Amino acid sequence: MTSAAGGHTWEDAVRSLVGDPTQRELVEACYFDLPLAGAARRYAESPEWAAMRRVIGTPGGVALDIGAGNGIVSYALAQDGWTAVAVEPDPSALVGAGAIRALATETGVTIDVRHGFGERLPVADGEAQLVIARQVLHHARDLPAFAREIGRVLAPGGQLISTRDHVISGPEQLQAFLDSHPLHRHYGGENAFTRAQYIAALKGAGLSIQREIGALESVINYAPFTPQTLAAEIGRRLGPLGGPARVALSSPLLLGPLLRLISSIDRRPGRLVSFICTKRSD
Repeated sequence: MTSAAGGHTWEDAVRSLVGDPTQRELVEACYFDLPLAGAARRYAESPEWAAMRRVIGTPGGVALDIGAGNGIVSYALAQDGWTAVAVEPDPSALVGAGAIRALATETGVTIDVRHGFGERLPVADGEAQLVIARQVLHHARDLPAFAREIGRVLAPGGQLISTRDHVISGPEQLQAFLDSHPLHRHYGGENAFTRAQYIAALKGAGLSIQREIGALESVINYAPFTPQTLAAEIGRRLGPLGGPARVALSSPLLLGPLLRLISSIDRRPGRLVSFICTKRSD
């Protein structure tokens, strides 16, 4: 992907990030650290994937990883016993199809790597029992077309898990989100949609939304934070006036309800949302 300004690609942006020693924490949070096999194993053992595994349920059949990037999700799916198919448009050996093939070779897992974009998936009708789209839908050039393709390739009753997509409350928030994104200035490829746009596209594709996960409701969205480190960060941001909130957030019984409440009123530009959907069989 090439930006309109500067001509930098996604690979250029990531390579710059990886090469900056001051960005090591962000690199590891994004699983861009090398060697890739180590990053992939760390993701497969992460609290985020453990939460994903609980949502996915028992492995069985073809799992499609759309916009697979460097293949960490494909690796985790294959390790869990799915027939993993990675769809990725970028051939890059650092963050694209080349990286996925090298990861499969090094770790001995089987991943079927296919070149394609979300709006035109190289997948047969009804081929997949599961589709994972991690940090992908907000990059869609045509969100309704992207969602329709997901609906097409899912078998009836199949499941879509779309995670960690950026949300804006309206177009007036988009620039603020883009200005705050650590990589957008390097390659210009970020985007965000409103919650209503995501929901309309998913429902229009014949998908039933079983669950919507707000930004702070699950580690699926707030990783690499844990519940404890997230509570500490919220308390820090509240400052000297946040004493009672910090006490409440330190309680395991109150933490979950409080995070759900905060998520329900969260209006930050670029906050994250996830959707758990099934393909209607009618």
